Amino acid sequence: MASFPSPTALAARQAVAERLKELRSEAGLTGKQLAEACGWHKAKTSRIENAHTAPTDADIRAWCRACGAEDQVADLTAASRNAESMYVEWRRKQRSGLRRLQASYVPLYQRTRRFRVYTPDIVPGFVQTPGYSRALLSAITAFREIPDDVEQAVQARQARSQVLYESHRSFALLVEEPVLRYRVGDREVMAEQLEHLLSVMGLATVSLGVIPLSTTRRMWPLEACYIYDDRLVQVELLTAEVSVRAPGEIATYTKAFNALRRLAVYGEDARALIAAAADALE
Repeated sequence: MASFPSPTALAARQAVAERLKELRSEAGLTGKQLAEACGWHKAKTSRIENAHTAPTDADIRAWCRACGAEDQVADLTAASRNAESMYVEWRRKQRSGLRRLQASYVPLYQRTRRFRVYTPDIVPGFVQTPGYSRALLSAITAFREIPDDVEQAVQARQARSQVLYESHRSFALLVEEPVLRYRVGDREVMAEQLEHLLSVMGLATVSLGVIPLSTTRRMWPLEACYIYDDRLVQVELLTAEVSVRAPGEIATYTKAFNALRRLAVYGEDARALIAAAADALE
């Protein structure tokens, strides 16, 4: 059985399970009768209905046929596939190294006009310097024990970040103040990265906010999240990336992002925090 630490992914699987249970009930079938009609053990019916086992496409077709609900197959199959694709383990995405993963985001970036990004722990990838990316991706490679293609991955990340300079896009970036002080790389790497942040703040496409440590929190720090237009939210966990597509859940992340945005400082106040972090490197 797959592990689903994400409430969002688990809820999606449970919704499919509940709908299948409703179809069985509406057809007047017991769990044993449905299992006999589908040609499997009754325990499988129970596992599917309790969201312990994800149904395959064939399972859904058999289930709907037994319940006389073939018209439900397409919707339930799509919902089930979405539930299973929401939670993707990093070890699966990174098993061949990091270059391919970096390049895989390009089509999504090209489709997106409005980017909203919140990170509590690292500088957002869009505005990372090559040195910072190299240090970060080297650490990830060592931790995951995956093939070392860091140099190619850095080049791919830099290439995809060129969307930052395209005038028809907008980037609202939020970081917690400690991001400016966490030493990802040596002093020279961090000094270059902080200088780069000051530079990109001048771009017309970029709004960079910093949430000061001294701020009284009316919204707690979240996990890193990336909002692409109003179509997709990607949430980064230690073990996986969760993709959120349900409009109601996207709206919740947007609400949280806006609450965090109100805690941030911008312009000269943000520049002062970046400069203070740079001074602390000396």
